[in-house]
Amino acid sequence: MSSVRDRTSNTSVIAGRVNGNRVGGSTRMLHGPAGDVVAHVSLCGVEDVDAAVKAATDAQHAWQRTPAPRRGEVLSRAAALLAQRRGEFATTITLEEGKTLREAGAEVDRAIDYLSFFGAEGWRLAGQEFANLEPNLRITSRREPLGVVGLITPWNFPLAIPAWKAGPALVAGNAVILKPALEAPGPSVLLAELLEAAGLPPGVLNVLVGDGGTIGAAVVAHPGVHAISFTGSTEVGRHVAAVCGQRMARVQLELGGSNATVVLDDADPVSAADVIARSAFGLTGQACTATSRVYCTAGIAASLVEALVARARSLRLGDGTDPSADIGPLVSTAAHERVADIVDTAVRQGAVRHTPRAAAPPFFEPTVLTGLRPDARIFETEVFGPVVAVVEVSGLEEAIACVNASRYGLVASILTNSLAAAQTFTDEVRAGTVKVNETTTGNQPNVPFGGLKDSSNAAFKEQGAVALDFYTVSKSIYLRW
Repeated sequence: MSSVRDRTSNTSVIAGRVNGNRVGGSTRMLHGPAGDVVAHVSLCGVEDVDAAVKAATDAQHAWQRTPAPRRGEVLSRAAALLAQRRGEFATTITLEEGKTLREAGAEVDRAIDYLSFFGAEGWRLAGQEFANLEPNLRITSRREPLGVVGLITPWNFPLAIPAWKAGPALVAGNAVILKPALEAPGPSVLLAELLEAAGLPPGVLNVLVGDGGTIGAAVVAHPGVHAISFTGSTEVGRHVAAVCGQRMARVQLELGGSNATVVLDDADPVSAADVIARSAFGLTGQACTATSRVYCTAGIAASLVEALVARARSLRLGDGTDPSADIGPLVSTAAHERVADIVDTAVRQGAVRHTPRAAAPPFFEPTVLTGLRPDARIFETEVFGPVVAVVEVSGLEEAIACVNASRYGLVASILTNSLAAAQTFTDEVRAGTVKVNETTTGNQPNVPFGGLKDSSNAAFKEQGAVALDFYTVSKSIYLRW
């Protein structure tokens, strides 16, 4: 039986998995966003980290020797199994993280896509053959796995991010230690069980459930872990990079964002407001790619704000399990306090709040702010809540300057009917992903994803075929006869 199934009973226990077996020690209650107990969690200890590294090390050699297309078949079978259990996984995400069932279902669909895409990549894993000037000499290269890799994932996409990290890691022939966020560990455990059911050998994917400051830190520092892929805050990412750099381990960082959307006069204000609302308020704003900054030109400013405020007021807050809810709660009361402080600070700095505060924590109303200077604190902060600030600018040149002034560089978008403006924007904006007439949120599984500046160490991209670059090393081979 699965280790995470019936949340309503409050008796299920989420435990880590090492070598195909449940692991953990003392238990604590897992609270959902509303404060209700949705499960109990069996916490791993540092000794479980050592056991996971040993299990992964023992399993990795045989997994590496498994032909890459066969490794890919495991991911493809897992994708099919996940599609069959879509409702179960979506419910688990909603109860633990809080997003609506509709949004949770979309996250499951993304995970299916990632597993399917990287399953197919097993057929395309190949090296190169190089020309040379000598007879009787053949020079080739091939991709080989790094060995044991650690994946540290956040709570806001508790299934999709583990899937898009584990997919390329596994198909490349690595063994994996996955440390999910303690706020929502259930989907990672379910994913591990699913992959084992699809044929993944024991020990190839191990899940450690515990606190980041102890279990996560132990994984990052362990000499038997050859690479760390981390998604989380910029501050923690800097520490991870320092530890990995000291021991010469490969590191991949995807960190925070303060994403901007530019709206020019030639855009339709109602359509633009809809795009911004989906980017800023969808997922309760708890996405690193959410829009929190809008720069608009004078001719559209008033009508855009009017349409955006109307759109915000039309959205219904509710428990994620309520099918009529448009926006679920923030993940915790602490998250609510943080977002409220950001908004209160903006108001003290002169912002006009167009949507009144009415909901009780952990719910937070979709909030539209105007009247701020471009150097206000909110523009240098990852809000991680349903809040968007709108600033009027003189034109495209000033808008681009404002977008680029941020220390973050994850996603930026422009809404316009001008091809020339769109081209200028995509050329000059410093962001890892630039979109035209699209939401800042969302990314296709075959497209590289990653940020610039404080949003990433920019060494390796995630998603797409290039994701395999992080999890492999190229070996050059000279063969003379």
